Amino acid sequence: MTVAQNRSSLLDNPVWIALSTTHAPFAEGDDLAKRYPVDVAPFAATRDQSVESYYSLARLLGPEVTAAMPLATMPVLPTDWVVVRKIDSAQMVWNTHTPPSIEHSFEELNISHIDEMLALVELTKPGPFLKRTPELGSYLGIRKAGQLVAMAGERLKPYGYTEISAVCTHPDHRGRGYASSLVSVLIHRITGRNEIPFLHVHKENVDAIRVYEKLGFKTRRTINIVLVKPGSMIDQ
Repeated sequence: MTVAQNRSSLLDNPVWIALSTTHAPFAEGDDLAKRYPVDVAPFAATRDQSVESYYSLARLLGPEVTAAMPLATMPVLPTDWVVVRKIDSAQMVWNTHTPPSIEHSFEELNISHIDEMLALVELTKPGPFLKRTPELGSYLGIRKAGQLVAMAGERLKPYGYTEISAVCTHPDHRGRGYASSLVSVLIHRITGRNEIPFLHVHKENVDAIRVYEKLGFKTRRTINIVLVKPGSMIDQ
């Protein structure tokens, strides 16, 4: 196994690595289970697949609370836990030496723009994006006639990597390359920090996968994003 391959294994459990390193200030939990605050991101992770780790996660989540766990393999859940939903995502890693060109002007987004950002996410459904998600990294937007019509930003940050997320364009403004430009800006910024860009996209979204491939991304593997809910073990 090469150094690059060994390093990329950090992406097999990206939430755990992020909350243990770059995003440690956001982490709630202990050395067995961690999660993001509920208004930042819906993600949680365990250190391993032991019963002890899931006990810790159950105590952290509380009853009737779900969490999303992105993992390279299906989690080995205790028998009384429930899998609410499972999404197969292509985990794509940027694998090119030269960042793509930037074709459109953009603006920096921050918490003062959150209502517009949430409205665009609600319309386009790019994936989980909550009120405090912009605290995780840079978010960029393109505005036309005063309206925010495209957005992209940074989410998970496992050490040495940054995930590009919330890539979305208003339906009336698609096909103009806005999202590609924003992703290109983020690639420039991430690689400028000597980090590697990566992202997750639904495996059935072949059009988006083709666009990301043109931007220099290559599918590394399938990641199972599993929405789980603890069982009765929390009361034991």
